[in-house]
This record gives sequence, structure tokens and C-alpha cells, in this order.
Amino acid sequence: MGANGQLMPAPVLTPSSDVIAKAVAILRSGGLVAMPTETVYGLAADAANPEAVAAIYRVKERPVFNPLIAHLAFPEAAFEQGHFSPAAKALANAFWPGPLTLVVNAVPATTVCDLARAGLDTLALRVPAHPVARDLLGAFGGPLVAPSANPSGRISPTRAEHVATDMGELVDLILDGGPCQEGLESTVVDARGDAPVLLRQGTITPGRIASVWPGLTEGGQDGRPVSPGQLLRHYAPDATLRLNADKAAPNEALLGFGAVDATLNLSPSGDLAEAAANLFAMLRDLDRSYDRIAVSPIPPEGLGAAINDRLARAANRS
Repeated sequence: MGANGQLMPAPVLTPSSDVIAKAVAILRSGGLVAMPTETVYGLAADAANPEAVAAIYRVKERPVFNPLIAHLAFPEAAFEQGHFSPAAKALANAFWPGPLTLVVNAVPATTVCDLARAGLDTLALRVPAHPVARDLLGAFGGPLVAPSANPSGRISPTRAEHVATDMGELVDLILDGGPCQEGLESTVVDARGDAPVLLRQGTITPGRIASVWPGLTEGGQDGRPVSPGQLLRHYAPDATLRLNADKAAPNEALLGFGAVDATLNLSPSGDLAEAAANLFAMLRDLDRSYDRIAVSPIPPEGLGAAINDRLARAANRS
């Protein structure tokens, strides 16, 4: 806060050993730090500190029944927080570090506080791959909850400047690790039972999960979420979205895919990985200038399923 009592924008700093140490000090004092991951930028807080976790819910205006993902530096650290069956551990070892979140039952000695788990006995855990996130987690030495660094339900941030625009006066420090490589939130799998259950689509596709742990099914939304990303309206711009559009109407921008004449194009070559990486940034760019956005059809196979999931939630007005 400045001398005149006004909120001051958080510094946006390129990570170095000194900057990481500064971030750790902020986190240990109960502050909030925006950190890059390979998926989106996360708003990090000490998972063991209920007051810090409450600050995340407050600044994001996030429903307190919506649990948070706890991030750890190493798989072994995650295994100490929850009950992992041999199959769940195999899935973790196959994709961690990486964009996979596993929901397991919490052990009695978990250091992830009750508020971060939304009062549930379950725990959502991830080991991110981004080097800055790993450096921060390693230096902090414990779990950090880190939901996307944006107001709840809005478009997720994939660049440091997105965080600065959305939440610059509500956080203490923004670590600038460049554009996020994946661009979509992590795949979420319920790993508590005899077979895995897909709770949220992501860049780790169902086929890749099933290759490690067969029998994958898709979970529905039955009451309270057991993981983030299950709310029907999420990732939403102010503009109205019209999906599977062949072309834009006169009053619309077109978010294209493939060989189409578009206002912005997720991937002119039809590359789904490129489209996923560009999705949130391009939605943000169009949302600044247009009230209505038409979106080209996205093939449903592979990574296209995750992209379509995000678009459907963004377009949901209920």
C-alpha cells in the first residue's frame, strides 16, 4: 500500500535466486505470490495457513465449497499428503512432474489445511513441471495451493501481464516465467477407487491415462466438487460466445481454427497443441474489443476434447 493509502500494483519480477527467496518470505508471512506453471499462472499461498488460504478465496471471490489444488516439488512429497494405491502411484510416476492433478483421500497428518480442502476428506495434488514453480516449491519446502491467478470463473491467465491486469493490486508479487506452454489447466483424475475417473479434461488425454491405468470413466457433477474445474460456468469472458460457427455474423469477432478467415486464429495449421496454448490469451484479446465472439469448430478428438470443454464452460450463461 502506498503512502497515500492506495493499493499498489504488485512488482512483476523475473525469477532469480534472490527473487525466489523474496517470494518464499512473502509466502511464509501469509502473503500471495503469482507463479507460472506449464498450464496457467497460479495464485500461490501456504497450503498449511488457513488465513493465507482464506485470502485466496477472498481476492478471487471463489466459492469456499470449491477446493484448491495443492502443489508440491516432488512426487514423494505428494505421496506423504494422501493415500495412493499402487495404480494411483503408477499414474503419478508416469506424468509427474506435469499437468496432472490426482484426487486422493487425505492422510490424517496432511499439512494441507481444512479450508483448502473445502472441508472434504479428499485432497487434490499436483507436481508441476515449470522450472520456476519447481524452484519456488523446493525453496518453500511445503505444499502451496495455487488456483489460477484470476477472479473466479473468468479467463485463466497464461502470461504475467494477465495477472497484473486482473489482480495486480491484490497480490504481493508476480513471478514472470514467460508464456505458459500448455495453456490449459491440468487434467484432473479421481484416483481413489479401483479405476480412475476423469473429472476435468486437460492436455494429458484420456488415452494416455488409460495406457497406464485402464478402465478410465468420466465423472459427472453431483453436488459439491471434489476438485477444481467442475463448476459449469468457468473460464468466462464478458462477451457472449457462439460455438461451432462456420463464420462470424456482422456483429461478431471470429476466433478461428484451421484455414479460415478469422479475427484471431488459434492455429491456422490446425494444430491442437498450438490452439490450446493460445486459447485463453486470444479469448482475452477479443473480449477487450468485442461483445460477441464466434468460435470455429474444434475437432473433438485428443486435445480437442479439453479445448471444447473449456469453451463450453466459457459459453455457459446459467
